Amino acid sequence: MKFTKMHALGNDFIIINNIKNNLIFKKNIIQKLSNRYLGIGFDQLLLIESSYNKNIDFNYRIFNADGNEVEQCGNGARCIALYLKIKKLIFKKKICVSTKNRVIHLQIINDKKISVNMGIPLFNPQDIPFLTNNIKNTYKIYFKNKYIYFNVVSLGNPHCIIQVDDILNTSISEIGFFLENHKIFPNKINVGFMKCINMNNIQLRVFERGVGETNACGSGACAAVAVGIKKNFLSHKVCVNLPGGNIFIHWKGYKNNLFMIGDANYVYDGKFIL
Repeated sequence: MKFTKMHALGNDFIIINNIKNNLIFKKNIIQKLSNRYLGIGFDQLLLIESSYNKNIDFNYRIFNADGNEVEQCGNGARCIALYLKIKKLIFKKKICVSTKNRVIHLQIINDKKISVNMGIPLFNPQDIPFLTNNIKNTYKIYFKNKYIYFNVVSLGNPHCIIQVDDILNTSISEIGFFLENHKIFPNKINVGFMKCINMNNIQLRVFERGVGETNACGSGACAAVAVGIKKNFLSHKVCVNLPGGNIFIHWKGYKNNLFMIGDANYVYDGKFIL
């Protein structure tokens, strides 16, 4: 089985061309392949498939390292665009792909830089989904003798955003695991920890459901900026500094599509035997 290893800001993937096949990967196979010591090692597996809609170029499916299929991956979308270009599966700069629950428009700016139209951020609890009796500007939950204050937003996948003062010494894994598996998030949740530097710059660390903390999370960056703009402490153009590097988010606010611009990188081609 041939695959291509790629990454975006250190958030790494294997991409498999499933256009002419009908491959189905069981959870245990994905878990073995994602293992960084005994397998290939990756945060997500991306499957490219044919589209049955003439207005959509390709469909792609996203599987986290734990084997569960998820709805969205911003960094993965940029790698998909670069993959389609370098494998000569498409010869145009504007590409339309569908995921599990939405259509995404990609634009290849140059050999590495890709723009992704992530759609309109959704803040209603039922869109996350998030179980609550009241819609609030900020929510809170009790954890280890204190309250954690957070916001929720969906970019096709669910995100919980927490503002922190000290991003280096926050218990990312402990809090992230607690929230990811809490009953108030029936489909689990990605947890972003955001420190605001100024209106145009934030620092971010993300604990991804089914993966753990990653070097970068594109949809997580979009979610954090969307929350900051909604709460009026960020401008419409923001640079997000992640452990793996920087990504740029543009959003004009309510009812507008949100755009993400960042790098994608080819690493190598390989093959494995099932």
